[in-house]
Amino acid sequence: MEFVRPSIEWEREHREYVEEWGPARMVPSSFDLAGFESYEMYLEALTKRENGHGKWLPCTNYFLVNENHRILGMVDISHELNDFLFRFGGHIGYSVRPPERRKGYATLILKLALAKCKDIGINECLVTCDEDNIGSAKVILNNGGIEDQSETDIDGIVKRRFWIKITNS
Repeated sequence: MEFVRPSIEWEREHREYVEEWGPARMVPSSFDLAGFESYEMYLEALTKRENGHGKWLPCTNYFLVNENHRILGMVDISHELNDFLFRFGGHIGYSVRPPERRKGYATLILKLALAKCKDIGINECLVTCDEDNIGSAKVILNNGGIEDQSETDIDGIVKRRFWIKITNS
């Protein structure tokens, strides 16, 4: 398994992932295909977003793919934090394809994402999850997360916040 960057060769797999995700808000939102006339337009918008265009901060996006070229998960790594990300979003947002959940992929995605954070120069990484997302909290704790004070967003959703110190080992 490895991280790969979104590109035109992943269009079919990406669309299938989104279809399996269903009508719920896509996580991470950078992988939402809604509103794009073509996959090429999505990739252009993603490049702008990754470069910190407009309201977006610099970030990097990856698919976790297996040896069969199936996308198992997605991750968005923010290179820095603004107030919103500091309170609610964190450095890393990830998801696992619905039929692939509870197989350890989220733990692997976070582990690989933390290595990418180290490469970027992030020494302490903030990862958040909804209060009722017990599975995600376990993934974060299993990757060294230390819980900080929670925050409540404008919709009344409590976000648990965890810091992970990235070591040189």
